[in-house]
Amino acid sequence: MPENVAGEFFVDQACIDCDTCRILAPLTFGWTDSGKSFVERQPDSAAERHRALMALVSCPTAAIGTEHKLRVDAAVASLPERIDGGVYYCGYASESSFGASSYLIVRPSGNVMIDSPRASKPLIKRVEALGGVRLLFLTHRDDVADHERWVRAFGCERVMHKRDVSHETRNVERIVDGESPTRLDHDLVVIPVPGHTRGSAALLHDRYLFTGDHLWGTPDGSELSVSRSVCWYSWAAQTRSMSRLLDFDFEWVLPGHGFRYQAPSSTAMKAELQRVVERMRANR
Repeated sequence: MPENVAGEFFVDQACIDCDTCRILAPLTFGWTDSGKSFVERQPDSAAERHRALMALVSCPTAAIGTEHKLRVDAAVASLPERIDGGVYYCGYASESSFGASSYLIVRPSGNVMIDSPRASKPLIKRVEALGGVRLLFLTHRDDVADHERWVRAFGCERVMHKRDVSHETRNVERIVDGESPTRLDHDLVVIPVPGHTRGSAALLHDRYLFTGDHLWGTPDGSELSVSRSVCWYSWAAQTRSMSRLLDFDFEWVLPGHGFRYQAPSSTAMKAELQRVVERMRANR
Protein backbone atom coordinates (compact mmCIF):
# COMPACT_ATOMS: atom_id res chain seq x y z
CA MET A 1 0.00 0.00 0.00
CA PRO A 2 1.45 3.43 -0.89
CA GLU A 3 0.25 4.78 2.47
CA ASN A 4 2.52 2.46 4.47
CA VAL A 5 4.95 4.20 6.79
CA ALA A 6 8.48 3.10 5.91
CA GLY A 7 9.94 0.39 8.12
CA GLU A 8 9.84 -3.33 8.90
CA PHE A 9 6.12 -4.02 8.44
CA PHE A 10 4.00 -3.39 5.37
CA VAL A 11 0.54 -4.19 3.97
CA ASP A 12 0.11 -5.06 0.30
CA GLN A 13 -2.80 -4.84 -2.14
CA ALA A 14 -4.15 -8.27 -1.13
CA CYS A 15 -5.88 -6.59 1.87
CA ILE A 16 -9.66 -7.18 1.92
CA ASP A 17 -10.47 -4.66 4.70
CA CYS A 18 -11.56 -7.25 7.28
CA ASP A 19 -10.46 -5.47 10.51
CA THR A 20 -8.29 -8.40 11.69
CA CYS A 21 -5.05 -6.43 11.90
CA ARG A 22 -6.76 -3.37 13.36
CA ILE A 23 -8.36 -5.51 16.07
CA LEU A 24 -5.07 -7.16 17.01
CA ALA A 25 -2.66 -4.27 16.56
CA PRO A 26 -4.55 -0.95 16.40
CA LEU A 27 -1.41 1.05 17.24
CA THR A 28 0.29 -0.22 14.08
CA PHE A 29 -2.45 -0.55 11.46
CA GLY A 30 -4.94 2.06 10.26
CA TRP A 31 -7.46 2.63 7.45
CA THR A 32 -6.72 4.16 4.06
CA ASP A 33 -9.24 6.45 2.38
CA SER A 34 -10.21 3.49 0.20
CA GLY A 35 -10.99 1.42 3.30
CA LYS A 36 -8.02 -0.94 3.20
CA SER A 37 -5.48 -1.34 5.95
CA PHE A 38 -1.99 0.12 5.96
CA VAL A 39 0.90 0.50 8.38
CA GLU A 40 0.09 3.78 10.05
CA ARG A 41 2.94 3.59 12.57
CA GLN A 42 5.80 1.12 12.82
CA PRO A 43 5.94 -0.80 16.13
CA ASP A 44 8.36 0.89 18.54
CA SER A 45 8.38 -1.68 21.34
CA ALA A 46 8.64 -5.44 21.72
CA ALA A 47 4.99 -5.58 22.78
CA GLU A 48 3.80 -3.68 19.71
CA ARG A 49 5.95 -5.81 17.42
CA HIS A 50 4.49 -8.95 19.01
CA ARG A 51 0.94 -7.79 18.30
CA ALA A 52 1.83 -6.82 14.74
CA LEU A 53 3.17 -10.35 14.24
CA MET A 54 -0.07 -11.77 15.66
CA ALA A 55 -1.86 -9.75 12.96
CA LEU A 56 0.54 -11.06 10.32
CA VAL A 57 -0.20 -14.66 11.35
CA SER A 58 -3.96 -14.02 11.45
CA CYS A 59 -4.38 -12.04 8.20
CA PRO A 60 -6.71 -14.06 5.93
CA THR A 61 -4.95 -13.06 2.69
CA ALA A 62 -1.31 -12.88 3.88
CA ALA A 63 -1.41 -9.18 3.02
CA ILE A 64 0.91 -8.27 5.91
CA GLY A 65 4.63 -8.74 5.43
CA THR A 66 8.00 -7.75 6.86
CA GLU A 67 11.21 -6.61 5.21
CA HIS A 68 13.16 -9.28 7.08
CA LYS A 69 12.16 -12.81 8.01
CA LEU A 70 11.01 -12.30 11.59
CA ARG A 71 10.26 -15.22 13.88
CA VAL A 72 6.56 -15.69 14.55
CA ASP A 73 6.77 -18.48 17.15
CA ALA A 74 5.64 -16.29 20.03
CA ALA A 75 2.80 -14.81 17.98
CA VAL A 76 1.59 -18.29 17.00
CA ALA A 77 1.75 -19.40 20.66
CA SER A 78 -0.42 -16.41 21.67
CA LEU A 79 -3.44 -17.60 19.71
CA PRO A 80 -6.16 -18.18 20.72
CA GLU A 81 -5.89 -15.03 22.84
CA ARG A 82 -7.92 -14.75 26.04
CA ILE A 83 -10.36 -11.81 25.94
CA ASP A 84 -12.14 -12.19 29.26
CA GLY A 85 -13.08 -15.08 31.55
CA GLY A 86 -13.09 -18.26 29.51
CA VAL A 87 -13.59 -16.46 26.19
CA TYR A 88 -10.80 -16.46 23.61
CA TYR A 89 -10.28 -14.83 20.21
CA CYS A 90 -9.02 -17.43 17.73
CA GLY A 91 -7.21 -15.24 15.19
CA TYR A 92 -6.28 -17.09 11.97
CA ALA A 93 -9.08 -15.45 9.99
CA SER A 94 -10.24 -17.15 6.80
CA GLU A 95 -10.53 -15.44 3.43
CA SER A 96 -13.64 -17.51 2.63
CA SER A 97 -15.36 -15.82 5.61
CA PHE A 98 -14.00 -12.43 4.55
CA GLY A 99 -11.76 -12.39 7.60
CA ALA A 100 -14.51 -12.88 10.19
CA SER A 101 -13.54 -13.19 13.85
CA SER A 102 -13.98 -16.58 15.51
CA TYR A 103 -14.08 -17.30 19.23
CA LEU A 104 -13.58 -20.17 21.65
CA ILE A 105 -15.38 -20.56 24.98
CA VAL A 106 -13.40 -22.76 27.35
CA ARG A 107 -15.82 -24.38 29.80
CA PRO A 108 -15.85 -27.50 32.04
CA SER A 109 -18.76 -29.12 30.19
CA GLY A 110 -17.09 -28.81 26.79
CA ASN A 111 -15.58 -26.01 24.74
CA VAL A 112 -17.61 -24.07 22.19
CA MET A 113 -16.20 -22.51 19.02
CA ILE A 114 -18.19 -19.68 17.46
CA ASP A 115 -17.80 -19.55 13.69
CA SER A 116 -14.87 -21.15 11.94
CA PRO A 117 -11.34 -19.77 11.79
CA ARG A 118 -8.73 -21.15 9.39
CA ALA A 119 -7.98 -24.73 10.39
CA SER A 120 -4.23 -24.21 10.58
CA LYS A 121 -2.19 -26.90 12.30
CA PRO A 122 -0.72 -24.53 14.95
CA LEU A 123 -4.20 -23.29 15.89
CA ILE A 124 -5.61 -26.82 16.03
CA LYS A 125 -2.80 -27.82 18.40
CA ARG A 126 -3.41 -24.80 20.62
CA VAL A 127 -7.16 -25.43 20.72
CA GLU A 128 -6.47 -29.07 21.56
CA ALA A 129 -4.31 -27.95 24.50
CA LEU A 130 -7.25 -25.85 25.73
CA GLY A 131 -9.58 -28.85 25.66
CA GLY A 132 -10.65 -29.14 22.03
CA VAL A 133 -14.12 -28.32 20.68
CA ARG A 134 -17.40 -29.94 21.69
CA LEU A 135 -19.79 -27.59 19.85
CA LEU A 136 -19.19 -25.46 16.76
CA PHE A 137 -21.85 -22.76 16.59
CA LEU A 138 -22.24 -21.17 13.14
CA THR A 139 -23.91 -17.77 13.42
CA HIS A 140 -24.92 -17.61 9.75
CA ARG A 141 -24.10 -18.87 6.27
CA ASP A 142 -21.24 -16.43 5.53
CA ASP A 143 -18.72 -17.37 8.23
CA VAL A 144 -18.54 -21.17 8.07
CA ALA A 145 -15.00 -21.33 6.53
CA ASP A 146 -13.21 -24.59 7.53
CA HIS A 147 -16.06 -26.02 9.63
CA GLU A 148 -15.67 -29.51 8.17
CA ARG A 149 -11.96 -29.64 9.06
CA TRP A 150 -12.74 -28.68 12.67
CA VAL A 151 -15.27 -31.51 12.82
CA ARG A 152 -12.65 -33.93 11.54
CA ALA A 153 -10.12 -32.64 14.08
CA PHE A 154 -12.36 -32.82 17.18
CA GLY A 155 -15.55 -34.67 16.28
CA CYS A 156 -17.55 -31.62 17.37
CA GLU A 157 -21.27 -31.12 16.85
CA ARG A 158 -22.18 -28.20 14.59
CA VAL A 159 -25.18 -26.01 15.42
CA MET A 160 -26.84 -23.74 12.86
CA HIS A 161 -30.22 -22.19 12.07
CA LYS A 162 -32.25 -24.08 9.47
CA ARG A 163 -32.84 -21.01 7.33
CA ASP A 164 -29.14 -20.57 6.62
CA VAL A 165 -28.25 -24.19 5.92
CA SER A 166 -26.82 -24.53 2.40
CA HIS A 167 -25.29 -27.30 0.32
CA GLU A 168 -21.98 -26.58 2.06
CA THR A 169 -23.50 -27.04 5.53
CA ARG A 170 -26.09 -29.71 4.72
CA ASN A 171 -24.45 -32.17 7.13
CA VAL A 172 -24.67 -29.91 10.19
CA GLU A 173 -25.54 -32.15 13.13
CA ARG A 174 -27.95 -29.92 15.05
CA ILE A 175 -30.47 -27.63 13.36
CA VAL A 176 -32.23 -24.79 15.17
CA ASP A 177 -35.55 -23.62 13.73
CA GLY A 178 -38.06 -20.83 14.30
CA GLU A 179 -37.48 -17.51 16.07
CA SER A 180 -37.78 -18.57 19.71
CA PRO A 181 -34.62 -18.87 21.83
CA THR A 182 -33.19 -22.39 22.06
CA ARG A 183 -31.19 -23.55 25.08
CA LEU A 184 -28.21 -25.75 24.16
CA ASP A 185 -26.99 -26.06 27.75
CA HIS A 186 -27.48 -24.32 31.08
CA ASP A 187 -25.17 -21.47 29.97
CA LEU A 188 -25.76 -21.46 26.19
CA VAL A 189 -28.80 -19.92 24.50
CA VAL A 190 -29.28 -19.55 20.75
CA ILE A 191 -31.17 -16.36 19.89
CA PRO A 192 -32.42 -16.22 16.28
CA VAL A 193 -31.79 -12.73 14.87
CA PRO A 194 -32.96 -12.75 11.22
CA GLY A 195 -31.96 -9.66 9.29
CA HIS A 196 -28.38 -9.78 8.07
CA THR A 197 -29.36 -13.17 6.67
CA ARG A 198 -32.63 -15.07 7.00
CA GLY A 199 -31.08 -17.54 9.44
CA SER A 200 -28.71 -15.33 11.41
CA ALA A 201 -28.47 -16.34 15.06
CA ALA A 202 -26.61 -15.06 18.12
CA LEU A 203 -25.25 -17.15 20.97
CA LEU A 204 -25.58 -16.00 24.58
CA HIS A 205 -23.10 -17.37 27.13
CA ASP A 206 -23.25 -15.76 30.56
CA ARG A 207 -22.21 -12.09 30.06
CA TYR A 208 -21.17 -12.58 26.43
CA LEU A 209 -23.26 -12.28 23.26
CA PHE A 210 -21.69 -13.60 20.06
CA THR A 211 -23.47 -11.75 17.28
CA GLY A 212 -22.02 -12.83 13.94
CA ASP A 213 -22.70 -9.95 11.54
CA HIS A 214 -25.85 -8.77 13.35
CA LEU A 215 -24.32 -6.18 15.70
CA TRP A 216 -20.84 -4.85 16.49
CA GLY A 217 -18.92 -2.07 18.19
CA THR A 218 -17.29 0.99 16.68
CA PRO A 219 -13.46 1.02 16.30
CA ASP A 220 -13.02 3.22 19.37
CA GLY A 221 -15.28 0.99 21.47
CA SER A 222 -17.56 3.87 22.40
CA GLU A 223 -20.86 2.57 21.04
CA LEU A 224 -22.70 -0.20 19.23
CA SER A 225 -23.21 -0.09 15.50
CA VAL A 226 -25.23 -1.74 12.73
CA SER A 227 -25.46 -1.02 9.01
CA ARG A 228 -28.24 -1.29 6.47
CA SER A 229 -25.61 -1.66 3.73
CA VAL A 230 -24.73 -5.18 4.94
CA CYS A 231 -28.29 -6.31 5.64
CA TRP A 232 -28.76 -9.00 3.00
CA TYR A 233 -32.22 -10.24 4.02
CA SER A 234 -34.50 -7.68 5.70
CA TRP A 235 -33.90 -4.42 7.57
CA ALA A 236 -37.36 -4.62 9.15
CA ALA A 237 -36.61 -8.14 10.39
CA GLN A 238 -33.22 -7.07 11.69
CA THR A 239 -34.81 -4.16 13.57
CA ARG A 240 -37.26 -6.55 15.24
CA SER A 241 -34.40 -8.93 16.05
CA MET A 242 -32.41 -6.13 17.63
CA SER A 243 -35.36 -5.15 19.80
CA ARG A 244 -35.69 -8.79 20.93
CA LEU A 245 -32.17 -8.66 22.40
CA LEU A 246 -33.46 -6.22 25.02
CA ASP A 247 -34.99 -9.24 26.79
CA PHE A 248 -31.53 -10.62 27.62
CA ASP A 249 -28.77 -9.60 30.01
CA PHE A 250 -25.19 -9.34 28.72
CA GLU A 251 -22.24 -6.97 28.92
CA TRP A 252 -20.15 -7.97 25.90
CA VAL A 253 -20.90 -7.95 22.17
CA LEU A 254 -18.43 -10.16 20.30
CA PRO A 255 -19.05 -9.90 16.54
CA GLY A 256 -17.87 -11.74 13.47
CA HIS A 257 -17.17 -8.53 11.61
CA GLY A 258 -16.54 -5.23 13.34
CA PHE A 259 -15.10 -4.48 16.75
CA ARG A 260 -15.92 -5.80 20.20
CA TYR A 261 -18.01 -3.73 22.58
CA GLN A 262 -18.04 -3.96 26.38
CA ALA A 263 -20.59 -2.11 28.49
CA PRO A 264 -19.96 -1.38 32.19
CA SER A 265 -23.13 -3.31 33.11
CA SER A 266 -26.06 -5.13 31.54
CA THR A 267 -28.21 -2.08 32.29
CA ALA A 268 -25.80 0.13 30.35
CA MET A 269 -25.83 -2.39 27.51
CA LYS A 270 -29.63 -2.26 27.34
CA ALA A 271 -29.53 1.53 27.16
CA GLU A 272 -26.99 1.44 24.33
CA LEU A 273 -28.96 -1.27 22.54
CA GLN A 274 -32.16 0.77 22.87
CA ARG A 275 -30.37 3.68 21.18
CA VAL A 276 -29.47 1.39 18.26
CA VAL A 277 -33.05 0.12 17.97
CA GLU A 278 -34.43 3.66 17.87
CA ARG A 279 -31.92 4.66 15.19
CA MET A 280 -32.87 1.60 13.11
CA ARG A 281 -36.56 2.37 13.38
CA ALA A 282 -35.89 5.89 12.17
CA ASN A 283 -33.95 4.51 9.19
CA ARG A 284 -36.77 2.48 7.64
